[in-house]
Amino acid sequence: LRKMKKAIPVIIAVVLIFVIIAITFGMKVVDRFSYSEERMDLNEYFSLAADDEAALVLNNEIREEKGVVRDGRCYLSLETVHTYLNDRFYADYNENWLLYTTPDEIIYAQAGETGEDGYVPAYLEDGVMYVALDYVKKYTNFSYTLYTEPNRVVMTTVWDEHSVADIKRNTAVRYQGGIKSDILTEAAAGDKVTVLEKMETWSEVVTQDGFIGYVENKRLENERSETLIPVTDYVEPEYTSIHRDYKISLGWHQVTSEAANSTLSEVLEGVSGMNVISPTWFFLSDNDGNFASIGSSSYVQEAHDRGLEVWALVDNFTYDVDTKAILSYTSKRQKLIEGLINEALSLGVDGINVDFEQVPGDAGEDYIEFLRELSIPCRANGLVLSVDNYVPRGYNSHYHWKEQGIVADYVIIMGYDEHYGGSQEVGSVASINYVEEGISTMVQYVPAEKVINAVPFYTRIWETTSEGVKSQAVGMTAAEDFLAQRGVEAVWDETTCQNYAQLEENGALFQVWLEDEESLQVKINVMKEYGIGGLAAWKLGYESGHPEVWTVISDFVNG
Repeated sequence: LRKMKKAIPVIIAVVLIFVIIAITFGMKVVDRFSYSEERMDLNEYFSLAADDEAALVLNNEIREEKGVVRDGRCYLSLETVHTYLNDRFYADYNENWLLYTTPDEIIYAQAGETGEDGYVPAYLEDGVMYVALDYVKKYTNFSYTLYTEPNRVVMTTVWDEHSVADIKRNTAVRYQGGIKSDILTEAAAGDKVTVLEKMETWSEVVTQDGFIGYVENKRLENERSETLIPVTDYVEPEYTSIHRDYKISLGWHQVTSEAANSTLSEVLEGVSGMNVISPTWFFLSDNDGNFASIGSSSYVQEAHDRGLEVWALVDNFTYDVDTKAILSYTSKRQKLIEGLINEALSLGVDGINVDFEQVPGDAGEDYIEFLRELSIPCRANGLVLSVDNYVPRGYNSHYHWKEQGIVADYVIIMGYDEHYGGSQEVGSVASINYVEEGISTMVQYVPAEKVINAVPFYTRIWETTSEGVKSQAVGMTAAEDFLAQRGVEAVWDETTCQNYAQLEENGALFQVWLEDEESLQVKINVMKEYGIGGLAAWKLGYESGHPEVWTVISDFVNG
């Protein structure tokens, strides 16, 4: 009995140890298979750093960009609006305007002021223009809902087919797949979620209020495909264009003074197959929206008598002007446009050809807004609006070719200067690969029937010495005379599709890639292949002595 009494404490201790072990094991088992109740920090989840910030959930994806909530409305930066919603809004940061341009009017909103709808459409802060989503929605088709706690705007711009399912019973939507993951939000029985990806036991879903997380597959039912109904509140106005039912054949006539207008008859001697002449008449002359004009109504009348349309050219490089300083002010753009239209109508021309070169990258938005605004009175007055462009490359994408193709009547590629004056690399002015690259790229942005490819009537005589490279631009006959005087015959080069010649003289290497009727024919063959709207040439007079050039052009226009 005494031994039994001594053993009891030991037995109790052993039992307690087993109980403790059992409890500990049980707790581990429970912990392993129980659902976490930890909740995710939602500001951290949506990367919100300020109370007025709003996350952007667009087409079932949380974007890096943020909105701003003011007076119960969500605002996005203009850059974000351009990226995801509508790139036709324009900000004048000098005169504090937000503009929206349609085919027949410019709609103005003063930044920071209450508009006609009873709220502030846009405001400027730290050099950034913010635009109310409600205002964007007046001119754009998309849906959105603004939620709070935390602020987030859920937007849809794509109306495609997607998978959805209903929540079978109340459940947590978790940050990651797994019962230990933090809870983002709760989904109630009957809620519909979009299913992004279905895995073995969990699915990635999007709730209707913008949370992207995971729920167990056993919590889903009635899985199906649905197609969203597109928002069609805004009816996009049609940008009508003036389009000739024949190929355009345009020749640029370089006019440097009023007196030079008298050379029209001379430059047209022997010309055939041309239906448009573009005299260089208008020149931006200061940074206030003024321009100089050397136009002549008698010139226009003579051209009309010869069956030619006149598209007067305006440039930004004859005088020393700051293109950005002119085009970034709404008042200056309007002054320039009003002046151009009045002068065009006074002279009786048929169109305006815009030749703005070396437009700086930071003026790209100002430039395309200028073209939008200029297109309105051109459209109203039946004036053809054409726009000159370098061969499209990455460095000049800020010229906005696609938008040009919408607002302008014709988009012209200056398909030359592959190798240019001042270049330290000798080569063709317009090899066939360079020409085709320009056309094939441009027709990806602009309807082919609106594209005109410009060819050079000139070439360059390149001279390479120990001191470097220099060149001079000459017309077709001058280039051939240069070779003939030295007894050198050009040979066809299949790479450039031009006649090529070289010679050495007085320690210098001279090289010439000729432009002539043969090279022109190959270029025209490419134009036919892409079905573009016409041809232009720089410049009239450089083809003098080569009547065959006009035979080739006539065949293209009349073919």
